[in-house]
Amino acid sequence: MPATATPATALPANAAVAASPPPAFAARANSVEGSPVREILALTERPGIVSFAGGLPAPELFDTEGLRAAYDAAFAVSARRALQYSTTEGAPELRAAVAARATARGLPTDADDVIVTSGSQQALALVTAALIEPGDVVLAEDPTYLAAIQCFRMAGARVVAVPCDGEGIIPEALAELVARERPKLLYTVPTFQNPTGRTLPAPRRAEVARIAARLGLWLVEDDPYGDLRYEGSDVPWLAAHPGAEDRTALIGSFSKIMAPGLRLGWLRAPAALRRAAVVAKQVADLHTSTVDQLAAAHYLTTTDLTAHIATVRTAYRERRDALHDALSRTLPADCEWNLPAGGMFIWARLPEGHDATALLKTAVTHGVAFVPGAPFHPNTPDPRTLRLSFTTHTPPEIREGAARLGRALTEYAGI
Repeated sequence: MPATATPATALPANAAVAASPPPAFAARANSVEGSPVREILALTERPGIVSFAGGLPAPELFDTEGLRAAYDAAFAVSARRALQYSTTEGAPELRAAVAARATARGLPTDADDVIVTSGSQQALALVTAALIEPGDVVLAEDPTYLAAIQCFRMAGARVVAVPCDGEGIIPEALAELVARERPKLLYTVPTFQNPTGRTLPAPRRAEVARIAARLGLWLVEDDPYGDLRYEGSDVPWLAAHPGAEDRTALIGSFSKIMAPGLRLGWLRAPAALRRAAVVAKQVADLHTSTVDQLAAAHYLTTTDLTAHIATVRTAYRERRDALHDALSRTLPADCEWNLPAGGMFIWARLPEGHDATALLKTAVTHGVAFVPGAPFHPNTPDPRTLRLSFTTHTPPEIREGAARLGRALTEYAGI
């Protein structure tokens, strides 16, 4: 038999090879920075620190027994179903429960109007995938939810800040921006906003809906905090106002009222956008965890969620008041901060010439942390701003944390 020919390119097994680098990352992977909030949370995990940094629910308020029973029930009814693949849109009973809650809040909703998502962040990602192309303009409040900025920029959008005041979006400024920039959508957290805690009044919501209808604009209404109201009356969703019906993607979450570890959110959207979001979700993860959906559905049908939310509200109201009052005793008079009617955050501003990012370095040495506000601004950052979350510490711990913050500010300012 003839000898087998050796390819000219073959090399001995132990020969050194000059390696070529793999192809470059996509441009979007290098153009979007990581979340400073996540980095600060990692920094503040050491024992003894009082952290106002994370927007985390209080773990001691989780209904652990009720949720454990709900998971037991999901397996007892049908373990095979609980452990099996599910439909992309979500478990019918959970979609029905979401629809019933939305309808009870004044927004008539059918189960078919809802998609269950893996947290509300995925709902935002699905809407972005369905609507945004590189170069599109997205409008967002100034400041706004940091992860939304990341999401839109990862898709190649140019994020433009909408001027706001203490009550949120200024409709006249929004109309001017829409006419000038021709954006694809407006992203807003109108109720107990992250990071500011402010709430957009109903008349402004109505005007935003009219502007969107008149000038042609998608609306993305993110509402993770709406159930956490401590005083006053509920304000109707932006999606419920005339002009917004056929153009609003309403995003909600169970993270703040049940538990974030469930990773359950939802999207209510017009039919065409909903179909596009379903396709995007099939690409992303096929469907949200079946067992988590079935457990949540059982929990919602057997537990008095209203009573549980009332317990959470009472605790958070006390903690909000503790932080607000403590700041008035420990911070200089030329600092500013608000008193939100709900949610998880107080928004503060340092005196002229101060920088919250620089202050944070000193604060950590005093055993207290917060999130500098600059990254929440889509365009021009305000270095004096900072976000303080009051939900994860008891009032005595909050008072101690505020005292530490006051001492840190004194040292930082050289007073």
